[in-house]
Amino acid sequence: MELSDYRKELIEDVKATALSNEEGTTSSFVQVVADKLIEVEVLPDFYPSFYVGATKKGKKMRVDGYVLDEFDWTLYITIAEYSGSDEAETLIRSEAIKLFERTYTFIKEVFNGTLKSEIEISTSAYDLMDLLSLHKANIRKYKFVLMTDKIISDRFEVLPTSEIDNCTVEYHIWDVRRLYRVLSSEQGVETNEIIFSDFTNKGIPCIEASKTSGQDYRSFLCVLPANALADIYDKYGSKLLEGNVRSFLSTKVSVNKKIRQTIMTEPKMFFAYNNGISATATDVHVENGPDGKYITFAKDFQVVNGGQTTASLSSARHKDKANLDDIFVQMKLTMVDESQAPVVIPNISRSSNSQNKVSEADFFSNHQFHVRMEQISRRLFAPAVGGSQHETHWFYERARGQYLQSQMKMTKSAKTKFEIQNPKKQVITKTDLAKYQNSWDCLPHVVSRGAQTNFVHFAESITESWETDEVNFNEDYFRDSVALGILFSHVESLISKQSWYENGYRANIVTYSIALLSFLIKKTYPNKFLNLSLIWNKKAIPTELSDQMLIITKHVFEHITDPKREIINVTQWCKREKCWTNLKALDLELSYDIKNILIDKREKKEIQTDAKTNQKIVNEFEAQLFVVNLGIDYWENIYQWGKQKKLLTTDEKKLIETSLSLIRRSKLPNAIQSKKLQDVRSKLLIEGYVEVAIV
Repeated sequence: MELSDYRKELIEDVKATALSNEEGTTSSFVQVVADKLIEVEVLPDFYPSFYVGATKKGKKMRVDGYVLDEFDWTLYITIAEYSGSDEAETLIRSEAIKLFERTYTFIKEVFNGTLKSEIEISTSAYDLMDLLSLHKANIRKYKFVLMTDKIISDRFEVLPTSEIDNCTVEYHIWDVRRLYRVLSSEQGVETNEIIFSDFTNKGIPCIEASKTSGQDYRSFLCVLPANALADIYDKYGSKLLEGNVRSFLSTKVSVNKKIRQTIMTEPKMFFAYNNGISATATDVHVENGPDGKYITFAKDFQVVNGGQTTASLSSARHKDKANLDDIFVQMKLTMVDESQAPVVIPNISRSSNSQNKVSEADFFSNHQFHVRMEQISRRLFAPAVGGSQHETHWFYERARGQYLQSQMKMTKSAKTKFEIQNPKKQVITKTDLAKYQNSWDCLPHVVSRGAQTNFVHFAESITESWETDEVNFNEDYFRDSVALGILFSHVESLISKQSWYENGYRANIVTYSIALLSFLIKKTYPNKFLNLSLIWNKKAIPTELSDQMLIITKHVFEHITDPKREIINVTQWCKREKCWTNLKALDLELSYDIKNILIDKREKKEIQTDAKTNQKIVNEFEAQLFVVNLGIDYWENIYQWGKQKKLLTTDEKKLIETSLSLIRRSKLPNAIQSKKLQDVRSKLLIEGYVEVAIV
């Protein structure tokens, strides 16, 4: 796929979104691109907040959306420049500066108090103004993000930073070429490329501690000045932290009190008291100096353990005005081959955090649950509907950008066939699935807290359920999840067409409405279920359900925007469990016709039992296939490593030896042996075995 093809697809996606939601193309463009920037971890989340105005002196103001990352207290403000033209136009420097100035002026006017009487209280723009006022003292950096379907010139110079009340303002432009480059890359994310010599005189002093013969990884022991680590964190923010660590810490506490106490009272003892940090990179430059080796550069540098240490040093310097001159931090830096990074880095993260209170859910992006959802999505066809002659897949993206990357090397005919079987509108991401299921599980206040927080909550729930009985996650579960996704999209479209809708809080209205439907069905018909199979088969919402959602969505809208609500900021109010509790207490009954689309609990249980039985059969076959596909060399390597480290029991040694003998004779280990081999492999990975490859 070329850049021009990608841009055309993006424009068509925007048009389809605008048509579905009955919104302008610019606001639809903002939402489509924001979703992509969340996917590639540029934005932690996103809240649309369109506002256009002018000061009394005629200076223009504009914002299109925002999100506050409370982990590093960075406020992202977005603004859009959308042309929708057939051919990509060029965005020149002066145009970009004018657009950024409008956002800058908006924030200054908020702080000057001149907009308080200008913005309606029950609008998303007011929520942004309220958030700015409430957290002015906490915000440490502003990132203005310009989204555009134009292309910036190769000669476009980086815009210098500025300040608002002593806080740095950074300017970031995401044009269509930059989106294409990142989303089509193997990693699907922009990497951190850190020149350490910019933060210290020579770089980071190091000793090479491990260099394997196969060049799979290299490890370095380093001593890092605390000021340098804090400077790096201040520049790169929470993006410096490996995704699993960031997800975990963002839902806990970002600054450890004991670490802070050491910084403030015993800085010279910090090196002795603190465990230091573990980091990874996909490329490292080492230079020889007269007094030893120094690391001067690292590509895709990520802290996989020590996130609280990193954040605490930066926070203490910023908030407590602490002097970090006498503090040094020990660091283990592991360089991993870029092709192996998606597999090896999460395993290093898992191992590094094994003694901390970080549950398996915090490494959930690599959980077997996702693998299964992906496998089911690739083999399970949805019925053809609406006169179509083709059955289709609902494509589950287990890895970031998987859908786009699947097409990159296809011929035109192969790509056409792929798109027929895997329509773009039938792509489901991990965060989508978490949003659908948590809404149906009556957790709209959790969903409203943002994609990352909601995903971690979902992960913890799934991990616990998986350990209890993993066969519950089968084709029936996947079909139900897709049906909930269809319902979600329908309700989004439904809301946009209502006279009472004021172009704000749609995401909150949707999750609360679906949660309320689920709650009312359980309350009114405790022995029945919504017939989600009906939605899966028809790929549409029955009239009875659509009519019911019309009533529920209006009810929800009036509740969350009620002038008597406990918190003025609607977005923040929707994050409170009290908002959900109060909604459940209100008097609302389901319509009589809803019974037409419910099924008995006994009938649903029969469907689930059949699905669980089928999943057990699939599990046995896939366990055998997985073991064989890894290959003889893999199992011999892991066997020798486990023996050398004295981590294998006698039974585990016999198991691997027997299985290797079978594979050499072109035979399969049985299902029980294969499952046990997978358990042994998982055990050794946690203990630190680094894989050369995964098939």
